[in-house]
Amino acid sequence: MARIGAPPETHYTLPADFAATLGHCVATFGWLEEIIKRTIYALDKARLADDLTERELHAWLSRMSSLADDSMGTLIEQLDAAMRRHPGLPDRDRLTQHLNEIKRQRNLLCHASWRPTDDPARWHPAFVNMKGEIFDHALTVAELEAIGRTTVEIGNRVLGVMRATGIQGHWSGDDDG
Repeated sequence: MARIGAPPETHYTLPADFAATLGHCVATFGWLEEIIKRTIYALDKARLADDLTERELHAWLSRMSSLADDSMGTLIEQLDAAMRRHPGLPDRDRLTQHLNEIKRQRNLLCHASWRPTDDPARWHPAFVNMKGEIFDHALTVAELEAIGRTTVEIGNRVLGVMRATGIQGHWSGDDDG
């Protein structure tokens, strides 16, 4: 079988500007995951009955603490379910669709190995997703910046959902000062 491209042990160092932009983009994904977790917490907390037993409260808190280990895909599913249980939230389906698009970009950018192209401004993310799909588009700094901006825009929409509950997104134990 013929090899396509460089052998797998070939490591390429990304240009500093590309690497910095990629790092910033990945950081926006982490921020978005935190916002999703806080929104799930807020939506669920808003629905809690005032007369929970100690056992019921402990079970709910345990479920909320398990959010810390969930993948972005699972978080999006949980957020969608929580939004469906909370009446009056507009554009729920579109928001979930946008989050799933960001999840695909996150998986690509976080898990790809990077290969140079003939154009020094473009780098190719070598990545095959779980469906066997190959990403065949080389990316530029401007495209990474656009992904980061879109991620922040969608994150702010998720924040709007959280704030619609009247909960500002603080976890138990957050410092007030």
